Amino acid sequence: MRYLEITVPEGKRRAVLDVLEDEGIDYVVSDETSGRGYAAVVRFPLPTRAVEPVLDRLRRAGIGDEASVVVINAETVISEEFATLRNQYSRGGKKGSRTSRQVLRTKADELTPPFPIYAVMLLISAVVATAGLLSDSPAVVIGAMVIAPLLGPALAANVGIVTGDDRLKRTGFVYQIIGVTAVVVASIALAALARVAGLEPAGVDIVVATELEERVAPNLFSLAVALGAGIAGILSLTRGFSEAIVGVMIAAALIPPSAAVGITVAWGMYGAAIGAAALVIVNLLSINLAALGTLWVAGYRPQGLFEVSPTRRPTYVYATVFGVALLALAAPLAGVTLIDFQTTELESATEEEAHGVLADPAYDHLELEDVAVELDGNYPIQAVDRVLVTVSSREPGPEPGLADRLYEEIRPHGDGSLVVEVQYVVSEERGEGTADDAESQQAAVRSAGGS
Repeated sequence: MRYLEITVPEGKRRAVLDVLEDEGIDYVVSDETSGRGYAAVVRFPLPTRAVEPVLDRLRRAGIGDEASVVVINAETVISEEFATLRNQYSRGGKKGSRTSRQVLRTKADELTPPFPIYAVMLLISAVVATAGLLSDSPAVVIGAMVIAPLLGPALAANVGIVTGDDRLKRTGFVYQIIGVTAVVVASIALAALARVAGLEPAGVDIVVATELEERVAPNLFSLAVALGAGIAGILSLTRGFSEAIVGVMIAAALIPPSAAVGITVAWGMYGAAIGAAALVIVNLLSINLAALGTLWVAGYRPQGLFEVSPTRRPTYVYATVFGVALLALAAPLAGVTLIDFQTTELESATEEEAHGVLADPAYDHLELEDVAVELDGNYPIQAVDRVLVTVSSREPGPEPGLADRLYEEIRPHGDGSLVVEVQYVVSEERGEGTADDAESQQAAVRSAGGS
């Protein structure tokens, strides 16, 4: 429920009261004697869903920007007229607390902080996210998401589109672009300092060693996070859900990938940087497309019947641009997804075939320890580099013919360039019982087969 107070300009008193009486609204009116060009002050309660249509009717009756309108929350209203009005606006199952267009603009604007604060908070978030990724700490990365003020700009841009508010739209898009760019630049600087300081793990791929791997080779499932964030963001704005929680979700789609771009650029891994940058752009497009679609489906339009058509066209244009760009970028993500599926299938088939080969009585002294499919590291779209089969034996040395036999069984599940490598580890017999110690002599002997 809402409680409205309208300061009515001179000459508009009768028009306002006619609208309120026609709507069956229980109002209180008092004369305005300040001598500032106002005739009266009208106060009345409204169901939340009635705020937007009533204000639109008042505007069509000639109550423009010169009037002062205040909308506040009301805890309860005890009135027969109000109960009738609430039933009227709940007709057809339309119950709920949908925020009016006027309030929606205000809330979106309030969620967008002043630029200096926005910039400082994003820089802090970038530093924390970069440190969290380099130290492989999920908790620190989550902390970076919590402090990133990205919810407001994402919502403001799309609220501005569907309501015809050019200032709000421009602010939202500028904040988003500058924000992501600032995170990338700050991450490059911090990661470069970390590398100069000698924090790079010697001989270890930085992508594999940290939380970066899932962000430099994104797949189609990454879209779900961003699309869900955009929809949830608008619902939080229009239905009164917790904006803070949804803000973390939007930050999760943008801050870690942006920091990943900076880290991979600083490490000179430009293929990985392209993958992370693609994820950032895809997530930005997904959030905005989902938010725009949710607002339009929810019925948000500019005030006045004659303003719907001009605003419908730019809304369709923005939706088309977002959608086409998203489809274009989804193609490489589909390639990564396909590789993921193929890798999983190959690993499963390899394990099955290895168990079948080792079931031969000739290999009773061998036991399958592990199966791994390793990729070539050519980000963002990788290929299978080799299949590594680890077996354990009580005696060191390769088993003659085992690698070739495994290769022949596994080859039909891969392509012609598949490489199969067999790694042997030595197990020891201790005390009265037998215990396998696979770590006692790691990689004692290796044999490889392939073509």
